Amino acid sequence: WVPVTKLGRLVREGKIDKLESIYLFSLPIKEFEIIDFFLGAALNDEVLKIMPVQKQTR
Repeated sequence: WVPVTKLGRLVREGKIDKLESIYLFSLPIKEFEIIDFFLGAALNDEVLKIMPVQKQTR
């Protein structure tokens, strides 16, 4: 991963060690790799229910 933003470079260098410190200062996370760096394998998604929908016309 090649960081693009300053926040990404700080995370990559190890100067920011927790995801909480990013949220503490309300820094915008513009790279998804930052989340992957902290959460890694703990991050997963799950499909709960698939239902058909019908568009209503006027």
